[in-house]
Amino acid sequence: MKSEMTATKSKTNSKKGGGNPQVQDSRLEEFLKDEIKDIYWAEKHLVKTLPKMQKAATSEELKTAFGDHLETTKQHVSRLEQVFQLLGQKPQAKKCEAMEGITKEGESIIEDTEEGTATRDVGLILAGQKVEHYEISTYGGLAQLARTLSHDDIAEILETTLSEEKEADQLLTSVAENGVNYQASEESK
Repeated sequence: MKSEMTATKSKTNSKKGGGNPQVQDSRLEEFLKDEIKDIYWAEKHLVKTLPKMQKAATSEELKTAFGDHLETTKQHVSRLEQVFQLLGQKPQAKKCEAMEGITKEGESIIEDTEEGTATRDVGLILAGQKVEHYEISTYGGLAQLARTLSHDDIAEILETTLSEEKEADQLLTSVAENGVNYQASEESK
């Protein structure tokens, strides 16, 4: 009977975002919160970066993909703000060194490739996929940590974003395979 009450209490806490009372003050809980701040910075940074990638792209399909993902990324920011609320915190960003590095690499691709070429688009796709893979690994890991800490509601939010990041990666692969890579292979020096 006691274990049933404990399980019910834990489920109630999880639905409210309170998590398991035994782990609320744990190091793992603090790590989760810190990493949420990190990905929050990353998503906000992408809101500024995606328009630059869209502008630099040549292919209309790639321009559209970046534009659509910009709108989706804005939703990711909003979802993370909801996660902060469920954790009882105000949204706070912590600089994500990894995302800064990946986006700087993307900027150098733009600088190092010729405007209007499919080769630049190939580079932009590669840069975009590096971003997506970073986000996929981050959201996957964070969702698992949230479940471990009995934050099932937070895990569901993170898993929704994870699914969208996987879709974005697949779309970029499709754009590459459906012509951009081939067009780039035909370009002369």
